[in-house]
Amino acid sequence: MTGDRVIRFATAAVVCAVAAFAAVVSYSHIYGLGRAHGQDGTAARLLPLSVDGLILAASLVLLHEARNGRDAPRLARFMLWLGIGATVGANIAFGAGYGLLGALISAWPAVAFIGAVEIAMQQVRRACGPRAAISGPAVPAVPAVPAVPAVPGDVEQAVRAAYAASVAAGQPLSQRAMAERFGLSRRRVSQLVVQVTASGNGHLPESEAA
Repeated sequence: MTGDRVIRFATAAVVCAVAAFAAVVSYSHIYGLGRAHGQDGTAARLLPLSVDGLILAASLVLLHEARNGRDAPRLARFMLWLGIGATVGANIAFGAGYGLLGALISAWPAVAFIGAVEIAMQQVRRACGPRAAISGPAVPAVPAVPAVPAVPGDVEQAVRAAYAASVAAGQPLSQRAMAERFGLSRRRVSQLVVQVTASGNGHLPESEAA
């Protein structure tokens, strides 16, 4: 455990350092590009922050939703890719005057910044995953989850029981969260959710009735 913790801390420190270095270089590229195209003073200084800050903000939103077992908002995903396209494009445009090699070199800081941010987010997701499972009973939507496996050998029955319990608690689990928890495909989980909903309404799907 001590060795793993040291590795995690060292990885986090290196990732943060790389992100900081890449962000500074990317900032100077976008700042220079803005100055060369009519942006002066405050506008030129804030332009790089609006681009790279958007990537960080969208990544944090995706992380928050993933930690709470919810599907990522489409707007957050769209803004993340928009920010990535903007920062890579701006850095390439800055170095384009120096040929292909200049464009590739100028694009590298943006790529490094994006990669470092995503690595950091993945590390946080993995670190928070076990904690969420341990502290889950304190959250209103999760108390019934530890008692879910009423039939230990039947994963699909466990999924039905988990969803039914979450509905009874007033906070239904997302299909993505159940798919990750029980190791089933999203399509199969969706079918099981339909079965539970139909059963709760007093109707059985044709496959169940057969």
